[in-house]
Amino acid sequence: VQLVASGGGLVQPGGSLTLSCVVSGFRITPYALTWGRQAPGKEREELATIGTDGTAIYADSVKGRFTISKDNAKNTVILQLTSLKSEDTAVYSCTWRTTWGQGTQVTVSS
Repeated sequence: VQLVASGGGLVQPGGSLTLSCVVSGFRITPYALTWGRQAPGKEREELATIGTDGTAIYADSVKGRFTISKDNAKNTVILQLTSLKSEDTAVYSCTWRTTWGQGTQVTVSS
């Protein structure tokens, strides 16, 4: 099983990014998947989960700013980040059950 995130980078406050997580080893269609992040010195935080029917739930910290979606054909989970703040700086990963995949760094700074 592999979950490999990409799309991170350096962005100014108020900016946007789109992250992708390509999953291999299983088909994502019958499972819920989650995006999470970990900032330096902080615990991992789950941000958004998408269910098998496409229903999404969000942490209060990102509600209204982040959008999770998936492309079953490409076995990929996507996270759109908007209105970014400095406190969003972290390594972002997608997760399945207890497995956290390889992350991508997002840095929000002017």
